[in-house]
Amino acid sequence: MMLIRMAWKNIWRNPTRSLVILLSVAAGLFAGITVLSLYKGMMQNRVKTVIYEETGHIQVHQKGFTAEMDPALFIDQPMKVLQKLQQDTSIAAISCRTVAAGMISNARGSSGIQLLGINPRSEDKTSNLSEKIHEGERAQTLDHKGILVGRKLAKKMGLALGKKVVITLTDTTDEMIASAFRIKGIYQSSNAPLDEITVYMTDTALQEMLTLHGSLHEISIVLKQEDDLLPMVTKLRNEFPSLAIETWKDLSPETALMVNTMDYYSYIILIIILIALSFGIMNTMMMAVLERKKEISRMMALGMSSQQLRLMILTETVFLAIIGIPLALCLSFLTIRHYAKTGIDMSGMREEMMQSFGFSTTIYPSYPTEKIFPILLLVLATAILSSIVPMIKTSQINTSTALQ
Repeated sequence: MMLIRMAWKNIWRNPTRSLVILLSVAAGLFAGITVLSLYKGMMQNRVKTVIYEETGHIQVHQKGFTAEMDPALFIDQPMKVLQKLQQDTSIAAISCRTVAAGMISNARGSSGIQLLGINPRSEDKTSNLSEKIHEGERAQTLDHKGILVGRKLAKKMGLALGKKVVITLTDTTDEMIASAFRIKGIYQSSNAPLDEITVYMTDTALQEMLTLHGSLHEISIVLKQEDDLLPMVTKLRNEFPSLAIETWKDLSPETALMVNTMDYYSYIILIIILIALSFGIMNTMMMAVLERKKEISRMMALGMSSQQLRLMILTETVFLAIIGIPLALCLSFLTIRHYAKTGIDMSGMREEMMQSFGFSTTIYPSYPTEKIFPILLLVLATAILSSIVPMIKTSQINTSTALQ
């Protein structure tokens, strides 16, 4: 208890120096929490984009279709599957799609694409397609000979509204089919690579080209609550063992990998910040020890052991870290709370670059509540490690020389 009182008094003997350490700890912790919040917000944004604009929570396919994209691998008895899904109260929206790989051509050349035959009204409920329209008509007005193309594909091939293009694909009998379509709309999503290859048309038009006669390749499901994902997947796999029931993580493995690895990257950045902070704390505490060299010698002469002196230096450092922590937590919470509502505009980093990785240009940071305890442990560990060199220096003080 005596060492604690002495340590507390010592840190306020030089308020300026103590405030420098305190503010350094607060600034380092604030920077670390801000980085984690930004990364968490980016990942939440990316996952939300994948679920509500691209894949849905769950997709149903015939087994092997995702790997082979064979138009002959359509879902068996789709109406039976749809009836079961429509009875489930945990499902928010369902859309049925016909999918095929093909080529789009015009006078400037050709490009490989993925064709999605959709029902525009149900598609809007799962992927918000109409909200992505950059030019032209909304998805609901798409007709039998109209298509929607991505803005990046339009820019690449010089496509414009009202222009005709030829779409070529292989039907279920391995025959090459070509048909002319008119561009009714140009859309833009948060994922530029997908915009470059995905073309939308009505399901009836694509089924006619593929000679499918009403069959489906894909059923996309959006749930009301995220917590229902695993129970729903288990339920559907038990009810339809002949079908492939895949989650957004299966369909977008790069996003799942990004989410899993981003925590490690953010912690690495936090540790780098704290290492830089530790050198500042160490230098300041070294100055404090050298300035009190005579005082420390007197305490040693009066019977205080080296172990007690080291413990006193450690306690001073920890006190400074502990005082700086609440300041950083309050400041970071208020800052992140503000930007969580207004968002951070990242368009200055080039919109195309952000969209090439599937990210929106506006990031809404999210406070990393679940990581606060590990962060506090890292800050305390930094304070303890920073006090090692000053503690060693204390033990090396020659009492008799210092007193002379």
